[in-house]
Parts: sequence; structure tokens; C-alpha cells
Amino acid sequence: MRIKVCGMTQLEQVERLPDLGITFAGFIYYSKSPRYVFRHLTTSQIKKINKINKVGVFVNAPIEDVLHMVDECRLHMVQLHGDESPKYCEKIADYVSVVKAFRISDDDSIEWMIKPFMDVSDMFMFDTMGAGYGGTGKKLDWNILDSGNIGKPFFLSGGIQPEDISALTEFSQKPVGKSLFAIDINSKFETSPGVKDLDKIENFARSLNTNVS
Repeated sequence: MRIKVCGMTQLEQVERLPDLGITFAGFIYYSKSPRYVFRHLTTSQIKKINKINKVGVFVNAPIEDVLHMVDECRLHMVQLHGDESPKYCEKIADYVSVVKAFRISDDDSIEWMIKPFMDVSDMFMFDTMGAGYGGTGKKLDWNILDSGNIGKPFFLSGGIQPEDISALTEFSQKPVGKSLFAIDINSKFETSPGVKDLDKIENFARSLNTNVS
């Protein structure tokens, strides 16, 4: 199972991720985030990272700013985590692969939310609804996704922690799990915002790949 570690801020940690079995490194380009990448790394440093797939996380940023960062940092994928419209997503998707993130609450209709974005996004991400934008660290009730016909590869996010291996294994075996593309982890694998616990990440990746194909 592919894993994305989001909110990376330490270059030496990014460089170790591939050896830990991680497929994607997420860099947050939202200045209000405690993991805002430009407090720690430059565009030149990010650009030189070439051993892992780089995902840029943006929140309601001007389209030209997103495309500029894709070029300046050589991003492989863009994650849109705000209130971006289908038209906005389409313009970005003409240039680079797009993951549209949805912040979900208990009474949301998944199919209603994703329908306008089916043809303008390459993948989806499902995260927990919270105040403001970006990850909340709160647990997402994955059962909400059971009733939805996703029909597109998706990242599963929302407060995933080291103890979730058995629950993730169970989820992957459900019909909806057939579209599960990757697991997104962040705050539950940190010693402080943006500083990861690499031992926790390594153990999680090993256990997950033992149980989930």
C-alpha cells in the first residue's frame, strides 16, 4: 500500500523516506499552516529532491501561483485542500496531476460532493471536517465512505495513527477499499509540527504492507 507523509519540513527526513517504504512526500504551501514549507526549505532545495514523488498542498491559492510552484519545485502532483471549484481544478489538471481533497462531516453525501469533480481531478482525498483548512488530526469515520460510489482512486486521511493497522486492513477489504490508492499520514507521526518520528513511520509502513496489498 502506498503511503504519503504530509507536512514535511526537514530535508534530511525527506531524503530518508524512500528507504522507509514511503511513496509520496507532501509539502504544504499554505502560509497559515504550522507546517508551511517555506519556513524551513527553499524552492531550490525542494526542486533538488528527486527520489520521491513530491506533492504540493495548496489552499485556495491563485492558479498562477500553483503552476509557478509546480515548475519552481518540480512537483509531481498537486493536492487542492480548499474550496477550489471544478473549473479551477480543471485548469490545474491540464498542467499537473490533481488530488482534490474533501473535508467530510458525518452527514455529508459523498457522491454529491465528488460528482462535479469526477472529470477534472485525477484522484480524491478524504479528510475530517474541522475549523479552518488543512488537516485537523481528528479521526475520520471511514464508514462514511461505505455508502458512496467513489469511482476514482483516493487517498485516505484524517487522523490516521500507528494503531490503525487492523482498521485500515479491514477497510481495504471492503468494496470501497478497491479504490483506495494511498494512506496519508501526518500529525500522529510527529514529535513537533513538521518534525516526523521516522521510527514510527518505518514501523507503520512495514506493518501496513504486511497486511494490506
